[in-house]
Amino acid sequence: MADNPNIQDLISASAGQAVDESASAKFEEKNKIIAVHEMEHYTQNKAADLGVPYLDLSAFPIGPEALSLMTEDEARALQAVCFYFDGKNLRLAAVEPQNEAVLAKLEALKKQAYAESGDIYIVSPHSLEHALYLYRTLPKFKPQPKGISLTEESLNQYSEKIASFLDLQKQINSTSVSDVLTVITAAAVKSGASDAHIEPEEKEIAVRFRLDGLLYQVATLDKTMWPKIISRLKVLAGVKINITDHPQDGRISINMANDKIDIRASFLPTNYGESVVMRFLRASVAGIGMEELGIRPRFFEILKHEIERPNGMIITTGPTGSGKTTTLYAILQKLNSKETKIVTVEDPIEYRLPGISQSQTNEKYTFAQALRSIVRQDPDIIMIGEIRDLETAEISIQAALTGHLVLSTVHTNDAAGTIPRLLSMGAKPFLLAPAINAMIGQRLVRKICTNCKEETTLTPESFGQVKTILEKLPEEEKKQIDLNNLKFYHGKGCEVCQTLGYKGRVGIYEIMTMNPEIEKVILAGSASEYDLRDIAAEHGVVNMIQDGLLKAVEGLTTVEEVFRVAGSGETGA
Repeated sequence: MADNPNIQDLISASAGQAVDESASAKFEEKNKIIAVHEMEHYTQNKAADLGVPYLDLSAFPIGPEALSLMTEDEARALQAVCFYFDGKNLRLAAVEPQNEAVLAKLEALKKQAYAESGDIYIVSPHSLEHALYLYRTLPKFKPQPKGISLTEESLNQYSEKIASFLDLQKQINSTSVSDVLTVITAAAVKSGASDAHIEPEEKEIAVRFRLDGLLYQVATLDKTMWPKIISRLKVLAGVKINITDHPQDGRISINMANDKIDIRASFLPTNYGESVVMRFLRASVAGIGMEELGIRPRFFEILKHEIERPNGMIITTGPTGSGKTTTLYAILQKLNSKETKIVTVEDPIEYRLPGISQSQTNEKYTFAQALRSIVRQDPDIIMIGEIRDLETAEISIQAALTGHLVLSTVHTNDAAGTIPRLLSMGAKPFLLAPAINAMIGQRLVRKICTNCKEETTLTPESFGQVKTILEKLPEEEKKQIDLNNLKFYHGKGCEVCQTLGYKGRVGIYEIMTMNPEIEKVILAGSASEYDLRDIAAEHGVVNMIQDGLLKAVEGLTTVEEVFRVAGSGETGA
């Protein structure tokens, strides 16, 4: 035992070795930091010599939509990476920004992504490596089988042959199974459908398009086709082919010459097989300006004044599909500028808006959680997809009272229902009254096809009802029409409108702004919809049905359409 080393000596020696290794590691780490610092300093000097902007990518948040524009192999070969893309502006970072291959890649990416501008920044090799590492975080997609794609060229091949729904059925019957999905998509895009429903029934597959808010059956498919068609659609949408017993959601993008179409594909198991709904989201819709919404001139100026205020709430109301999101996007487009920070929280993000920070909620990331984070982002304007609960309402109201302009929606029948709805959630009356700037009630009505528009005659009963409603218009609007010589129109149906008589939609609106009388009833706790409608009428507000009938007199829509969408009473409910 005497020859054995002392246990305590071994422990001490081991501890000494550990201290040496720790010191060595710290020294090595310090040298790395110094080397990186020197590399960044050298790159900054090089940027100044070349007249190229410098960037440190290790401190820059790079989104997957930008990174995925180039493959990792391309990025490593060029020593360059796409680090920013907002749908309009594209930014490339490169170790050698004046390399001809890098410059050529920038031009190719601009064409590929339909970007309006593109710039190159210089980065250090260390900074670039940080960005290249992020490729590991991108979702992995299996390559599509040869021939599985939807492009503008493939759609154009069939859209020229489809003038009507009758042509669609003929084209489906004469084409190969592998092209049926392309034919259906081409017809949906050409007709301006917002959704295409492909639904298995007992004996056949029904194909229906939603046009201007209404569903129409446009074709049927043989059930033997369905397994191959839905498999192809699943591949395109990036969902699992072998999953048939629970819902799945996927996405397809089609770049057009003058537009971009995102297709949200929803797969739902039913008793006859999986049903599919394809929602077509056109990027051009997000570009609609406030002037194109169809708001009457007097109320357009009122709303314009309210959205130009530095704080407060603008709330749009109406059922699903009434155009609330389009109205909010139009307002955001009006307010968007380089001097304004705009942040949105949506479920889901329907359209990408350049220059605006958009955040999407999910099961673990609620509107309320998103709002708490957003107010720390120093925004000027906040858009909330929907106020659904008390927590979201309270944060929104506080934001409106502390220097932010807040835009949002609630589900009510009309503008007068906004305040009772928020109060029923538990919002405090003494905070709600000073927070709200304006409430917008709206619906969408179909427009008469201009190609087959003609004058029509109403039934005596319908004419009397219209005249009674228009007689209660505010004096300023009543002056603009001749109640004794009212003319109305309809579309007789033609090839342009698929024989429907309607083509496109326009909004009908009622816009209420906060005033002392409304504040008084809110604070008194007696803010019923009926009281608020009466106050609005006293202040010259045109309600939705009145606005709709004025548009019918102007030849934009029909009386039947206004009554169908807004009801036949005077409240527009």
